[in-house]
Amino acid sequence: MSVYFPQKLLPYLLLMPQLVVTAIFFLWPAGQAVEQAFYQEDAFGLSRDYVGLDNFTELFTSPEYFASLKTTMVFSFSVAFLGLAVALWLAVMADRVIRGAMVYQTLLIWPYAVAPALAGVLWWILFDPSMGPMALLLEYIGIDWNHFVNGDQAMILVVISATWKQISYNFLFFLAGLQAIPRSLIEAAAIDGAGPSKRFWDIVFPLLSPTTFFLLVVNLVYAFFETFGVIDATTQGGPGQSTTTMVYKVFNDGFVGLDLGSSAAQSVVLMVIVGLMTVVQFRYIERKVQY
Repeated sequence: MSVYFPQKLLPYLLLMPQLVVTAIFFLWPAGQAVEQAFYQEDAFGLSRDYVGLDNFTELFTSPEYFASLKTTMVFSFSVAFLGLAVALWLAVMADRVIRGAMVYQTLLIWPYAVAPALAGVLWWILFDPSMGPMALLLEYIGIDWNHFVNGDQAMILVVISATWKQISYNFLFFLAGLQAIPRSLIEAAAIDGAGPSKRFWDIVFPLLSPTTFFLLVVNLVYAFFETFGVIDATTQGGPGQSTTTMVYKVFNDGFVGLDLGSSAAQSVVLMVIVGLMTVVQFRYIERKVQY
C-alpha cells in the first residue's frame, strides 16, 4: 500500500528531525574527521599544520597499526561466528518450546539491554584470576587463567564478553526467521523420511540465508565499532596491545597519545570499511529481491 501526502512539504517536515540529528551527530563529525586527517595538530588543538597524506602514509607503514588490524579481524570474525552460531542454536531450541515459550524468549532477550561496559565488567569479575568463579573453576581443572599477563586469554575474555552481549540481538532475528518458515515444508520433508538434521541443513538453513547474511554484516559492524566499552572495561587493549582493536587504537592515539591527526586518519579508514560493508549488504539484498 502506497501512502500519499496531500501537501508536498509534509514529508520533508516529518523527515526533518531525523535529518537534523544525522547532520549534527554524524555528517558534521565525519566531515571534521576527514578534514583533521590532513593536518598535524598540537595536543590542545590551538594550532595545526597541513601535512597532506602524511598521516595516512605513516599509518600504513606502522607495524602497530597492522597489528591492530590483525587483532580486529580475529576479534570481529570470532565474535560474529560465535554470536551467530549460539544465537541460531538458541533460536532453534526456543522455536520448539510450546509451553512457556514467551518466558524463555524474554529471558534470552534480556542481555541485549545490558550496556557494553557493564557486560565487560560482568565477565571481568567472573574471570578475575584472584576471586572469579570461572577462573577458580579453570584452575581446579588445571588451567592457569590470568588474562592480565596472557594475551590469548585476554582475547578470549573480550570475545566472550562481546559475543554474550550480541547473542540476544541475533536470537530475535533468527527466531523471527524460523517462525516465518512454512511448517508444511518441514512436515512434508519429515513425511518423506528426512531426519531433523537433514531438514535443518536442506530446508531451514537455506531459507535463513538472507537473515544470516544480514546478521553477519551487522555483527561485524558491531565488533568493529560498538565493542569499545567491552575492551575498555576488561583489558584496556592489553596486555601488550594484544586486544587493541582499530577503534580502541583511535581512542588511544587521539585521547591518550594526543596524536589527533593520526587518530582522525584512522577514523576515516574505519568509515571507509563500514561503508564497504554497507554496500556489500545492499548489493546482496538487491540480488535477493531480483531473484
